[in-house]
Amino acid sequence: MPLIPVDWRPQAATLVFIERDGASSVARGGGAVLLIRKKRGHGAGKVNAPGGRIEPDETPYECAAREVWEEVGLRCGPLAPAALLRFHDRKNGYDMRGFAFHAQAYEGEPIETDEAAPFWCAWDAVPVDEMWEPDRYWLPSIRARRPVRADLLSEDDRLVSRRVRPVRPSELDAYLGAFRVVGGGQAPPRGVSFGS
Repeated sequence: MPLIPVDWRPQAATLVFIERDGASSVARGGGAVLLIRKKRGHGAGKVNAPGGRIEPDETPYECAAREVWEEVGLRCGPLAPAALLRFHDRKNGYDMRGFAFHAQAYEGEPIETDEAAPFWCAWDAVPVDEMWEPDRYWLPSIRARRPVRADLLSEDDRLVSRRVRPVRPSELDAYLGAFRVVGGGQAPPRGVSFGS
């Protein structure tokens, strides 16, 4: 039985995991990732990566770069696709298609804004208890740089079922590159069978 219903109508958003100290250091368990404590809106008080909702006629890549700038004042270097995250809450109606990215190059120093209080955190010390419950199941793949697709089913923000599976980087990149929010709705890519 699919976790995500056929009539699923999610909003779309991005997350960007900005790393410092290099990929080889991260792969060995070192390195740090930039996280934020969200100050307002959905998830206020929770810890997450910088990111936000995709605007009309914007690609996930464009949104990710814009949101990092708006939330923490950094300019990201190249973004590497990391995950497709599909959230459905069958009680409160929260539906989200999330696109996660890695970034290792950036310009500037993180600044606090009205939206977010940024902080660097060692990967080994990421405060998963202060994040959304489903994050603990797909975040290890982000850290390990193994692209994934995660389907996450909740009831009133409590995770009840999950399916996390690896995907080929080229498959994820093709989906992300073709996805666009058009007007008030979403236009998933045509001819890319990665899931709606």
